[in-house]
Amino acid sequence: MDNENKFEKLEPIRVKALDDILGIPFKILDDGFVRVIDYLGSDQSIVQAARVSYGKGTKQVSQDRGLIRYLLRHRHTTPFEMCEIKLHIRIPMDAWRQWIRHRTANVNEYSTRYSLAIESAQTTYPDQWRMQSTDNKQGSSGFFDAKIGNEMTADEKYLHEKTREIYNKRVAQGVAREQARKDLPLSTYTEAYWKIDLHNLLHFLELRMEKNAQLEIREYANTIGNEIVKRWAPIAWEAFEEYALNSKEFSGFELELLSLLANSKLDEAKQRAIEYGWLKYKNDELTFNMERWEFENKMNDLKIRIPW
Repeated sequence: MDNENKFEKLEPIRVKALDDILGIPFKILDDGFVRVIDYLGSDQSIVQAARVSYGKGTKQVSQDRGLIRYLLRHRHTTPFEMCEIKLHIRIPMDAWRQWIRHRTANVNEYSTRYSLAIESAQTTYPDQWRMQSTDNKQGSSGFFDAKIGNEMTADEKYLHEKTREIYNKRVAQGVAREQARKDLPLSTYTEAYWKIDLHNLLHFLELRMEKNAQLEIREYANTIGNEIVKRWAPIAWEAFEEYALNSKEFSGFELELLSLLANSKLDEAKQRAIEYGWLKYKNDELTFNMERWEFENKMNDLKIRIPW
């Protein structure tokens, strides 16, 4: 038998559930979207890579599921890199600035040096203006009332219209597009093609679907996860939800405190927190400590009483 007949012919891996939504935009915010342009691989590809197999791996889905869950649980990430996806994104520039910090993807963005800026800016509706969090310097907490919200939205509308008017005037006067754009607000929409492997995509989603992530980028992440990845690699997505999204990590010290709390040693737990530097007071008020605040959130989720 010659070499070319020695191995079985492999058919391209396709996922019908994902093929059904190729090119279809999922609307996000007031004028944004995300859609799948192309993809490579599936759950089957993860199993193939893990077994260095030329075939489809085992014939039992339960065995493939167990393997994928094992790989993700123990952070064996390479097999997940065998899957790639290319997305077309339309997103406000302020959220895009956070998105592009994930440097593990291939990106080609709409150029406002070459083309006119997209004539659309994200509108914030009166009930969507968020207040600065007092606990988390980079987060928000609660919403302004309707009266203040209406004023803010009106100011925003005026600003958007004025900056677009000035931009269009500059372009009409012949100002170079790369300079005419400089005063456009960060709410202006941009577009990009974004290609990434599944391992790095899951890392992106773990960070951006987290409840403390900025709301705007979280809406994109939730759509990518629940509407796209769940269709594309459902077994990997199930494992990701189990071991990343819906799990909690604890440091060595947090596990020590958790053990004390679970055994009702509240005074001892408080003393250890003092020794560790978590409990410091100023003017009889407990000062903010980010690490302690994160631990407190975990305990609140677990409904475990904190002794301070």
